[in-house]
Amino acid sequence: MSQPFRFRTIDIDGQTLRTAVRPGKSHLTPLLIFNGIGANLELVLPFVRALDPDLEVIAFDVPGVGGSSTPSRPYRFSGLSKLAARMLDYLDYGQVNAIGVSWGGALAQQFAHDHPERCKKLILAATSAGAAMIPGKPKVLWRMASPRRYIQPSYGVKIAPDIYGGSFRRDPNLATAHAAKVRSSGKLGYYWQLFAGMGWTSIHWLHRIRQPTLVLAGDDDPIIPLVNMRLLAWRIPNSELHVIDDGHLFLVTRAEAVAPIIMRFLQEERQPAVMHPQQGPARGH
Repeated sequence: MSQPFRFRTIDIDGQTLRTAVRPGKSHLTPLLIFNGIGANLELVLPFVRALDPDLEVIAFDVPGVGGSSTPSRPYRFSGLSKLAARMLDYLDYGQVNAIGVSWGGALAQQFAHDHPERCKKLILAATSAGAAMIPGKPKVLWRMASPRRYIQPSYGVKIAPDIYGGSFRRDPNLATAHAAKVRSSGKLGYYWQLFAGMGWTSIHWLHRIRQPTLVLAGDDDPIIPLVNMRLLAWRIPNSELHVIDDGHLFLVTRAEAVAPIIMRFLQEERQPAVMHPQQGPARGH
């Protein structure tokens, strides 16, 4: 049986962060989750429950989302990356594996780049290299630029098939269930998240990410077209790409299928990327 989640609200230099930890076993490196824009940690808990119960998992609400306080000033991904490292210190974690979803995938890339000693493996789900991405349809992006779907659940249910694609196009109950888990902190926190990603891109340093990286993409993702995930897998040296038959939120809608892929990746021993292998010594007779 999976352990229950332990919820804590911590304070780091005046910034309160709501955290949730599912305890696990010490033989597996804990997994840190960076969630999508506007998404409180409850939205990712069904995915966590699909993972091996021995895997310890750490989730949190970023500033301005869910139960975390909204800062008075905007922030950037570099600042959030540092805050995540401070949070791990506070919670007494050393090295973790990291998974980033959509907007959180950009933050996960930044974390792996800025704190390589803290990030053993990296998983990128339905995300992109930021400003260098191939954008989705303008109508979809316009709707994503507003926090209305989190503040007004009925609107979120209405537009879910168009913005999330995949299973949300076929099952109207998914949107209702998703909206019921939303916990909005208001518009300002959402706009701060948008600001964090404004002009940001990882395209010029992706080749320096040395962590083994699993890239997961949906083949019907209106927000992040599949070509963006192919670009990530191409630019990150030690990476592999898996395409899921679903939309943007496949971690939730296809959790039972995706969880084994993730667990296999986390449990296998892989060597770091070697860009310029040296010639070995010649063997004598």
